[in-house]
Amino acid sequence: MPHRVHSTIKKKYESGIEDIGSFKKPKLKNKSIYLKSSKIVPKNLTKNITIEQLIDEHFQAYNSARLSEACRVFVQQMLDDNVTIGMSLTGALTPAGLGSSLKPLIECGFVDWIVSTGANMYHDTHFALGHTLHKGTPFLDDIKLRDEWVIRIYDVLFDADVLYSTDAFYRKLIVLPEFQKKMSTSEFYYRIGKYLYRIEKSIGMKDHSVLATAYKCGVPIYTSSPGDSSIGMNVAAMELDGNKLEFDVNKDVNETAAIVLNAKKRGNKGRAGMSGVLIFGGGSPKNFILQTEPQIQEVLGIQEKGHDFFLQFTDARPDTGGLSGATPSEAVSWGKVDPDKLPGTIVCYTDITIAMPLFTAYALKKHKPRKLKRLAEKTDELLAFLNKEYRKANK
Repeated sequence: MPHRVHSTIKKKYESGIEDIGSFKKPKLKNKSIYLKSSKIVPKNLTKNITIEQLIDEHFQAYNSARLSEACRVFVQQMLDDNVTIGMSLTGALTPAGLGSSLKPLIECGFVDWIVSTGANMYHDTHFALGHTLHKGTPFLDDIKLRDEWVIRIYDVLFDADVLYSTDAFYRKLIVLPEFQKKMSTSEFYYRIGKYLYRIEKSIGMKDHSVLATAYKCGVPIYTSSPGDSSIGMNVAAMELDGNKLEFDVNKDVNETAAIVLNAKKRGNKGRAGMSGVLIFGGGSPKNFILQTEPQIQEVLGIQEKGHDFFLQFTDARPDTGGLSGATPSEAVSWGKVDPDKLPGTIVCYTDITIAMPLFTAYALKKHKPRKLKRLAEKTDELLAFLNKEYRKANK
């Protein structure tokens, strides 16, 4: 290209730079409501940034924004004294050390009742008994691990003796006279937590297990499928020797429904109450904590509208039709979630081991502790109210 032609093009290009962005667009009477939300600001991170600054100022889009929204809804709305909060736990959370995030939520009154897999409670017991679990890698030879009696949960490793010792603890405990009856899983865990709390105090443990912490704070724990864990396996085995312990799954269903009904109908301080669910994972615990509303409305015939708050952290997809990935909108169709509250429901698609510590740290920093509701010590009262409302609705 001749030099003077190149220079001409360059001059023409440079002379037009100031016109960039000066194009005309149609005049609008009102700015779109969709553009009135907070601006995305790429503010630089600093070495002294706090957890709350990170979540509030830098989690601005995609699932980081959903985590940020969930954190704010939790501390600004759900932690009102008049909201009863249920939490569900699925997946191997306690062996990964996430009891460190769960226990503060219980102690601060941020969680009032829990539905968990039995496995989480079983593995939580390892720590209470002084056993050790180790950081590993998922890229190991499992045949060699089996030869050396090493158990692997993805990248968590521990000696098989941990299982045998924990099994022995449960078998020794459940033959005591107080366990020789049919009981709800909440009563079972409350009694187990009592013994673990004593053991932990005797050996000088400062940070108690989830079970011991729940006992100390009067937070009931339920397992929707109690036979589906090592705890249930040991209970079943002891029945072969004549042990009388049996899990009352009907009582579990009625107790959890009673918790939600009391929360909604009676509340605190003489005003209508609310119910919120905080869901980590999916599976059976998610359904069990949500089915309380269909149990109240559809089965018991008591007029109700659904849970008021729905926060979920999951890696499950909704398009496969499984409950784990089912959206709060789908839950509305079942009566599980109040349709009027649907706009405030949040699902964050992420790894729970990442979300839970951030979520807990944010809540601890942003909200003062709530008064413990101690629902584990009020089950008879709660069931009496459920029974009364059921009789009234079905005269």
